[in-house]
Amino acid sequence: MPKITPESLLTLEAYARERARFRARVIEHKKLRSIALGEHVTLQFEDELTVRYQIQEMLWIERIFEQDGIQEELDVYSPLVPDGRNFKATMMLEFPDPEERKRWLARLVDIEDRVWVQVDGHEKSWAVADEDLDRETDDKTSSVHFLRFELDEQAAEALKRGAALQVGVDHPMYQAAVNVPQAVRDALVKDLA
Repeated sequence: MPKITPESLLTLEAYARERARFRARVIEHKKLRSIALGEHVTLQFEDELTVRYQIQEMLWIERIFEQDGIQEELDVYSPLVPDGRNFKATMMLEFPDPEERKRWLARLVDIEDRVWVQVDGHEKSWAVADEDLDRETDDKTSSVHFLRFELDEQAAEALKRGAALQVGVDHPMYQAAVNVPQAVRDALVKDLA
């Protein structure tokens, strides 16, 4: 899988020239990597391009141009790039009203551990959540989580041969499941070596 290195990133000056085009490209790309699970949960499946964009944006916004700062951003975001045998996703719990969000985040503790992907004919692969740090307390969950879904060789090969893919969440307070549309499934299969 492609690696993001300091040498592969654009300088701040080059990014300033390319930013609008790059952003438009990434927005289009993300449309085929986003799955809504019901009304309030969205999974944004990450890949090299989406993570590269996040790093470039952080460098741009923070005006980071020194090698140590660039490496820090790479260390933070590079683990979100799939490694060829998994999918990685940012899960967002979306409640526009702050009071409603507060109530629901208290109800949805552990939701990040109850998300799954399933290749047709294979067992569910449950999310490994927030490997970088805990994002919940005993009283509430976070509105953003980072998930990894490991696939065994047989499931990955079945996907490559065209098997259907489902994604869902099974939490006592929130359940949803979807058949992944073909175009999205095809985009995600590219994450597999």
